[in-house]
Amino acid sequence: MTPKYCFLGFLICVLLPRVVETQPAHESLKPQRVHFQSQNFHNILHWQPGRACPGNSSIYFVQYKTYGQRQWKNKEDCWGIREFFCDLTNETSDIWEPYYGRVRTTLAGVHSGWTMTQRFSPWWETKLDPPVLNITQVNGSLLVNLHAPNLPYRDQKRKNVSMEYYGLVYRVFVINNSLEKEQKVYEGAHRAVEIEALTPHTGYCIVAEMYQPTLDRRSQRSQQRCVESP
Repeated sequence: MTPKYCFLGFLICVLLPRVVETQPAHESLKPQRVHFQSQNFHNILHWQPGRACPGNSSIYFVQYKTYGQRQWKNKEDCWGIREFFCDLTNETSDIWEPYYGRVRTTLAGVHSGWTMTQRFSPWWETKLDPPVLNITQVNGSLLVNLHAPNLPYRDQKRKNVSMEYYGLVYRVFVINNSLEKEQKVYEGAHRAVEIEALTPHTGYCIVAEMYQPTLDRRSQRSQQRCVESP
């Protein structure tokens, strides 16, 4: 049975569903599943609304800190937002340092407590996008040019820094469509790879992936690029 009255500031009886009628407001409002997602060192904090937060009616506040620091810092661009994510790439740019993030919300004048992430280390947790392939036919051979994804940083000349900065190994595979056979034709650091000894008038598909030896981590495979040999 729904209560007919409640203590203001402690229980929210009208807005909250029955399952949380007797929970403190700050507990049922707290953001859920607060975590970092990192792709090529683009580090984004994500979360989901609390159990008592309908839709996007809540306002969220984000703070962050480096592991070992006592003082939390406000993320000004994510202070009083309605989105469920916050870009903390610049605040976590030292990729070897571990970090924490946390989020709280406000709804109808009631403030939740903070929900904190687990320790996040960009160097160990970022995921790698696959390389982009450009293929050119040259005298019966295929010239494959590989392009690693860019990092979210710029060098002193304000140019984008490539993921190659951290030492990548490329792996290139050829699929003979007539034989339905795949073969690894290259593994190394060069970005330009020539594939020779192709059977004339045969369809081939090329795929590639990147591997980072220090992390023992590889990217997903690129999309297939298919051509027919002359």
